[in-house]
Amino acid sequence: MSVIAFDVNETLLDLSPLDPLLGGAEVRRRWFAQMLQIAFVGGLTGNYVDFPTAQRAALTMLGLDNAAEVAAQMRELPLHPDVVPALERLSGFALVALTNSPLAVVTEQFEFNGVTGLFDAILSADDVRALKPQARAYQHVGDTLGVPLSQVRLVAAHGWDIAGALAAGCQGAFVRRPGQELIPIGPQPDIVGEDLLDVADALV
Repeated sequence: MSVIAFDVNETLLDLSPLDPLLGGAEVRRRWFAQMLQIAFVGGLTGNYVDFPTAQRAALTMLGLDNAAEVAAQMRELPLHPDVVPALERLSGFALVALTNSPLAVVTEQFEFNGVTGLFDAILSADDVRALKPQARAYQHVGDTLGVPLSQVRLVAAHGWDIAGALAAGCQGAFVRRPGQELIPIGPQPDIVGEDLLDVADALV
């Protein structure tokens, strides 16, 4: 069985509706990058930081105090327009969502967008207390689906996520969302697409 695992935030979900709450697209990008840094430092130092905690801390560091409003909007983010057509094109594979967000959050996000039924499993790295790009996060997919990581391909819009998946033994497919690039050090994915339909075409 071949398994395709999708990152969720920015890869599937469009974060731009957060811009009015955060003060524009540039602040939103800074917030997301700061949130990742906080979570990654926690992982590197052995002090686990879940994604909601990192999100709130990043808002504080940017001088913003609207965490409740941001959290509420996060649960109602729309999909990028290429997501549903790509998922439907890949229906012959086992499709999995793998996110650093808590399971309750991604479950609400998918229910809001009506796509829960398109996935064979919805997984959160938070459940194994090891956020991507740690290897245990990707192993969660293999353990849940009962397949070796060599049969798992991660589709993501983040170079750090692709790098983590490849290091863990997965295959990778990078979707080049605006402003995103691969890390030019280490192994590279064999599939790169300008959008998810490009990736789906390459996979089928």
